[in-house]
Amino acid sequence: MKALVLSGGKGTRLRPLTHTMAKQLIPVANRPILYYVMDQIARVGIKEVGVILSPETGPAIQEALALNPWGLAMTFIMQEEPLGLAHAVSTARAFLQDDPFLMYLGDNLVGQDLKGFVETFQMEQPEALILLKAVPDPRLFGVAEINGDGQITRLIEKPKDPPSNLALVGVYLFSSAIHRAIAEITPSWRGELEITDAIRKLLEQGHTIQSLVLKDWWLDTGKKDDLLEANRIVLDEFAQQKIEGKVDDDSKIYGRVELAHGARVRRSTIRGPAVIGENSLIEDAFIGPFTSIGHDCNIQRAVIEHTVLLDRAQVIGVSRLEDSVVGKNAVVKTQETNHTAFRLMIGDDAEVLL
Repeated sequence: MKALVLSGGKGTRLRPLTHTMAKQLIPVANRPILYYVMDQIARVGIKEVGVILSPETGPAIQEALALNPWGLAMTFIMQEEPLGLAHAVSTARAFLQDDPFLMYLGDNLVGQDLKGFVETFQMEQPEALILLKAVPDPRLFGVAEINGDGQITRLIEKPKDPPSNLALVGVYLFSSAIHRAIAEITPSWRGELEITDAIRKLLEQGHTIQSLVLKDWWLDTGKKDDLLEANRIVLDEFAQQKIEGKVDDDSKIYGRVELAHGARVRRSTIRGPAVIGENSLIEDAFIGPFTSIGHDCNIQRAVIEHTVLLDRAQVIGVSRLEDSVVGKNAVVKTQETNHTAFRLMIGDDAEVLL
């Protein structure tokens, strides 16, 4: 069995961050989202992984995966235009050949181990096995209708009147039959070859499409609030107390705080779960729970909670910053003056709530 990880796309819902970086490389608990995907693939024992790239972000994805601590055999596959998930599969046809494969969207996080998912596919041998999750508002997703045996009977994309609350998570297992189905579909109104159309084609051909309902959490990290929630959950589940940086006698560390080598904490309090990257400075500050701070950040005279700061960000003289994502090299600070006015330079797609 092989794996196909989709790491293309433009990440429009996470702009302006994705103007300068791939959405799959945005950090959750100071690790790129894509690393958690590779963790999952390695744990189920798959060795051969195809990675779909886009021309805009492909080099950055390749660089991020170059160290390859998972020991995976990676093949990088360029998708010149974002023409749909089924198009990505057809682009990877030479790599996939006729092997069954796990397809995983590279900006999704699931809390459940996928071993049972893969074992069910290998034992029951359906043409496709689709991971589903019950969601509060299924109108926002592709939705599956299933029978009493868990077989998918119908798929509907973002229905106004959903037949169920079971959303497609973005993790699939396919046999080689999916290639024949993709060859018979035409582009949707969006001009894309949709994987849901290919699955419908399998249903029309009488193939068995099985489902597995995810019991643990699932997060599509395509929006700011989803990213913050992913950061919260990952810190809550995996953070540990690990102090490698320097903490002075006037500072206090509570709970599960990871302080990387070269980080310095002066006259400050950090309450975990939280992670602080290499060579960052925390001075005269309070860092609250569910905060991730990248490397070489500068935090002074500030209160920060439930926030993600990317590398080299600065937050200085801010009375309280929460529920925020601050990009690389960004500066958020107040000036020491009696003149009360906001002075901003805001790029495309930015959001400022004052």
